Amino acid sequence: MAAPGTSRSRRCRPCTWSGQRMGTDVVIVKNGKRICGTGGCLANAPLHQNKSYFEFKIQSTGIWGIGVATQKANLNQIPLGRDVHSLVVRNDGALYYNYEEKNRLPANNLPQEGDVVGITYDHVELNVYLNGKNMHCPASGIRGTVYPVVYVDDSAILDCQFSEFYHTPPPGFEKILFEQQIF
Repeated sequence: MAAPGTSRSRRCRPCTWSGQRMGTDVVIVKNGKRICGTGGCLANAPLHQNKSYFEFKIQSTGIWGIGVATQKANLNQIPLGRDVHSLVVRNDGALYYNYEEKNRLPANNLPQEGDVVGITYDHVELNVYLNGKNMHCPASGIRGTVYPVVYVDDSAILDCQFSEFYHTPPPGFEKILFEQQIF
């Protein structure tokens, strides 16, 4: 409870890519929305709420991966999904966690340039959506506090959307909330 005469409120700020948690050769432009270069980057907000949703638009194909990771993920070693610190869907449609292929997108539904890849995460399962359609290929295994993660290489360029989505999030899922206590 707040002390008499003081107010306590919550202020939300937008989720974006963290300039502190990224690979050394990653480039972030367009007000923190576009990632290019080589390496990975964590978002500036962990996924605290029960059901989170975020999207990526593939501006240029190459080698890429998107999903969730802990702060211990090595963002200079790609592809991610090689250890217990990241769970990602890769450009070839495979979902990897701890060097194990956990699932795979249908062969006729691999993301291409211009496609929008949506990610839902409910603290157990990560699910992938392609242009608003559920690909029905869940993956799980990662534990602890996780953040949205992306990695790029070989000329891949991805734009992220943490709000103002291209597609309506699935029922019960919402944008990432970045809450800050103000006293």
